[in-house]
Amino acid sequence: MHELGIVFYIIRDVKEVAEQHGVEHVSAVVMDIGEVTTIVPQYLQDCWRWAADKEELLKGCELRINTIPAVTYCDCCHREFGTLEHGKICPHCGSDKTWLLRGNEVEIKEIEAN
Repeated sequence: MHELGIVFYIIRDVKEVAEQHGVEHVSAVVMDIGEVTTIVPQYLQDCWRWAADKEELLKGCELRINTIPAVTYCDCCHREFGTLEHGKICPHCGSDKTWLLRGNEVEIKEIEAN
């Protein structure tokens, strides 16, 4: 379960930002997580609850997750397609000259303070 390690990095980054801006309590953290990452959102939520409540700054802080759809781009026909539905092979022209355009992100999008 690498989600716990990810949570520790999120907490570290949130604490740094909060300190830089004089924030005493964070009420929510919003994450963008691509659908082809190996992160299991429910595990991340569970780890978050356990770890965040150990930090005074984050007690009761909510973790919100936006799932970013995976999209692949074809270099041959210059079209985009859903990665989960079609994998690496372009459904439009059959080419395997494709690359992941988005869907592998793991980013803190927003930190809400009160």
